[in-house]
Amino acid sequence: MPVYVVTGTNRGLGLEFIRQLASSPSNTILAAVRSLPSDLGELRAVASPTTHILECDTSSITSIHTFAKAAAQILNPSNLKIDFLINNAAINPASWQSSLTLVPDDLTAQINTNVLGPAKTVEFLLEQNLLSENVRILNMTSGLASLKISAEIKPRKAAGYSISKAALNMLAVHQAEDLKEKLPGVVVIVMDPGWVKTRMGGNGAILEPEESIGGMLKVLEGLKGDDNGKFFHNSGEERPW
Repeated sequence: MPVYVVTGTNRGLGLEFIRQLASSPSNTILAAVRSLPSDLGELRAVASPTTHILECDTSSITSIHTFAKAAAQILNPSNLKIDFLINNAAINPASWQSSLTLVPDDLTAQINTNVLGPAKTVEFLLEQNLLSENVRILNMTSGLASLKISAEIKPRKAAGYSISKAALNMLAVHQAEDLKEKLPGVVVIVMDPGWVKTRMGGNGAILEPEESIGGMLKVLEGLKGDDNGKFFHNSGEERPW
């Protein structure tokens, strides 16, 4: 019975992850949302009997720590460990800002949520001894995090978001090595979901959520040891850093 943890599941890509994972009754799923009092109707509609909806605001260190403890309360009685961790939650509040118009508060918020959030999620779940020795960790990045791809886009897009996701890529490179000391079989990757038709994807997006998520799950569940520290597209192709 594999255990999946997914953050940012109330809408968009996170919701589609839960929809697809919940179709298998053998999956135990911890679906993290920013706020339990928010409208979770769609999430509850796709959740399975083995889906647990928990609060985890990835912009808050305290919230992440509380989430890790709540996860332990669910998994420990059954001696379950997390097999797949999908750090999906992210924000892009100011996509119109360029490198010449960055607002400090907006950039700080993106770093806190998009970089420190995944970092502390891994740290606190490890602290609770919840990650399996062969855990697969997917940090959701973007093609805009690639220096090579961004250099070819004119005009450039979403400077703050791109900067935060490039930092997330570097975080994953460090996690891939640092976690090896404690979890010998760990594989950490970053993945570009493609340009998906979600609220964050905006106008012009070309991929349906089910296609993007289906591809990412196929890649995630097929990862090998030598994939540790790599950057993938949802198609399984490697992306340039």
